[in-house]
Amino acid sequence: MKRILILVLAMVFLLGACAPANGMEIQEAWVRPAAQGENGAIYFVIRNQARQADELTGVSSEIAEAVEMHESVMNGDVMQMHQLESVPLPPYSEITFKPGGLHIMLIGLKKNLKIGDEIEVTLHFKNFEEINILVPVREAPAP
Repeated sequence: MKRILILVLAMVFLLGACAPANGMEIQEAWVRPAAQGENGAIYFVIRNQARQADELTGVSSEIAEAVEMHESVMNGDVMQMHQLESVPLPPYSEITFKPGGLHIMLIGLKKNLKIGDEIEVTLHFKNFEEINILVPVREAPAP
């Protein structure tokens, strides 16, 4: 009987090791204050804690007329912004959306974004389920 119990416990631990790891984690999200009708930008850190690669395929929010993923890159002496169709998320990776790099553009804000407010945003993935987050409106953090 003791032998069977040990075998069952060993199988439980082995099966647990085969279970998929947690998926996505979003941290440090923030958006700058902006006026209605203007554009805004959302920044955050996304961690893919899974053993599988995935992609961020889009972001949506009722706060703006359009929401797009962008990347700013230096081209010679000029900073250029490009719209992205998706952002690859390798297994166990951390991708930072920050000023001057990857960011989420809020185009045509439907209301003012004031310090202390929060906006609802949904992140869409190729494989993982969508994630709803509340993004606080605040000034940019000190470098």
